[in-house]
Amino acid sequence: MVGFKNRYLVMEVFLDPNRDLGYDDPIIISQHNMSKAIKESILLNFGECGLAASAGSFQIKYVNPITKICIIRASREEYQKVWSAITMVRSIGNCPVLFNLLDLSGSIRACKATALKCDEQKFEQYKKTIGDGLTSGTTQEMQNCLEKIKLLEH
Repeated sequence: MVGFKNRYLVMEVFLDPNRDLGYDDPIIISQHNMSKAIKESILLNFGECGLAASAGSFQIKYVNPITKICIIRASREEYQKVWSAITMVRSIGNCPVLFNLLDLSGSIRACKATALKCDEQKFEQYKKTIGDGLTSGTTQEMQNCLEKIKLLEH
């Protein structure tokens, strides 16, 4: 018996810096909201057949609302369609976004390593930017995200 062949995309989400400050970033960038936006883009650009073909293995495996790093799984046959649809997503909720591909791999182990490295670097940058405004809750949330990515498997 042969397992399904998947591709894993490590993506970075850029939020529009000109948006209203009334938005709460962790609520905007969640697994549910990202999945909904990407599926809508697949439906819009590739139709129902394209959505049905890619929906079988499509999954948001990991999202860090602080650093805006995520890991997306797609089947090997459909990953280019999913990747194309991701590049055409212009907003999540009411917040304009852009996606940047950081890594593409056939194994989740390689993507975990890349995402962990990027998360740690971006959190260090975030701490320097925030300075004294960093709360213990934010630090704890980041630690939870790092633990979650270390436990990530198929």
